[in-house]
Amino acid sequence: MNILNFKDTELVHLINTNKYDEGLFKTADGIRRENYGTDVYIRGLIEFTNYCKNNCYYCGIRAANTNAVRYRLTKEEILSCCEEGYALGFRTFVLQGGEDPYFTDDAVCDIVSSIREKYPDCAITLSIGEKSRDSYKAYFSAGANRYLLRHETADASHYSNLHPENMSSINRKRCLYDLKDIGYQVGSGFMVGSPFQTTENLVADLRFLQELSPDMIGIGPYITHKQTPFAEHKSGTLELTLRMIAILRILFPYALLPATTALGSIHPQGRELGLKAGANVVMPNLSPVRVRKLYDLYENKICTGDEAAECRMCLEKRVLSAGYQIVTHRGDVKR
Repeated sequence: MNILNFKDTELVHLINTNKYDEGLFKTADGIRRENYGTDVYIRGLIEFTNYCKNNCYYCGIRAANTNAVRYRLTKEEILSCCEEGYALGFRTFVLQGGEDPYFTDDAVCDIVSSIREKYPDCAITLSIGEKSRDSYKAYFSAGANRYLLRHETADASHYSNLHPENMSSINRKRCLYDLKDIGYQVGSGFMVGSPFQTTENLVADLRFLQELSPDMIGIGPYITHKQTPFAEHKSGTLELTLRMIAILRILFPYALLPATTALGSIHPQGRELGLKAGANVVMPNLSPVRVRKLYDLYENKICTGDEAAECRMCLEKRVLSAGYQIVTHRGDVKR
């Protein structure tokens, strides 16, 4: 199967296939094995702040959610998470948070440079939203290697249905191209099954990603949160998310594709099925247990009560049961 040259209409047909397409998943798995074997890379996720200045309509930590219990980790707590993660074999740390003005560029650079100094063999990934080009350059100079910023939807009209007027698809894409130009390994991605999403939107997402050519592509099902304007909308499905992962693997043989926590949150074996569909990354949580439930992007998030070591051991067993193996090196993209 070669969908690199597929027309949009052919992609629409592939996305809309309702049956379990064993051939699609087998093709995707074969491509990941050609490029990455059975290796699955682990990333240590540190959710260091759930404050956010934005009001994205789908997100549980949106600024207007007055029911959210807010927290910020100190620099010392973040470094403690890294220390524990390093001992458990993690060689990539992912600092993720809302767009929190409290963490100025100087503060972010101080945290990044401290991690870089202590763990020179590790990759440092940031996922802290839309910033200026100068800010991105400063983080890169401080030692950050990678940046995750989902474009969420490539269609400007659909983007405006999911975000308030002060946010734009144009600026989100500007950020992604700035990051690539600076030299980051860049990750983008989108929600599957978000409100008002059409099949044509998903095709547009694939085409945008072909233009961007990111190193990492993170997708997961949209999951409803009752304290958002989209409380009455249905969540995305496991089946469509798996099909999109498989299509992405075929389109981007080199890419780092996570089997996300959101997948595991909508199905007990969601992450294992994601790996079998072509994913090759998992991101266990290194955040202190006391704040896990507070980073509440969506409802019924799994693994909020597990200690880091428990989460690491559980995932290792799950990955092995699916026919793959966790490896502990940095796991850079293979272009």
